[in-house]
Amino acid sequence: MRVISDSSPLITLARVGFLDLLPQLYEEITITPEVFAEVAIRGAGLAGAAQISSAMWIDVRALPKPGDLIVAQRRLGLGLGELSVIQLGQELKAEVLLIDDMKARKLAREGGIAILGCVGVLHDAFGLGLVSDLTEAYRQLAASGAYVDRELLENILKLLGLPPL
Repeated sequence: MRVISDSSPLITLARVGFLDLLPQLYEEITITPEVFAEVAIRGAGLAGAAQISSAMWIDVRALPKPGDLIVAQRRLGLGLGELSVIQLGQELKAEVLLIDDMKARKLAREGGIAILGCVGVLHDAFGLGLVSDLTEAYRQLAASGAYVDRELLENILKLLGLPPL
């Protein structure tokens, strides 16, 4: 399965201690140089930076025409990382994009790419037995400072018959 990630899921999952789930779920994650720079270079010393810069399960792949990103950034108002991930996802026919930003998620869906954010990653990991306490994982995610729709979390937990946040 080809999975391409934006920076926010990598950073957020690292912040809450669940970055190691990604290679267990997907074996390899492809990121663009723009995402690598955001997480590992400009984010040096922050959550996920060291892990991403040395992870053997990260494949950094450049776009054939990265100059197109500047035009798209001006037109769409998204970051270079988000735009590069969406474009690479389309070019490589990725099965899933890991992306949290709502505007970027909408653009990816319009381009026919399946998306998944941190909430979905933790849900999938729980389903495979990689996370034993989904309620606690969602509590950590909600407390991390990342924007998370608490109602969505509560609805998922209720559907699964798990304790609320």
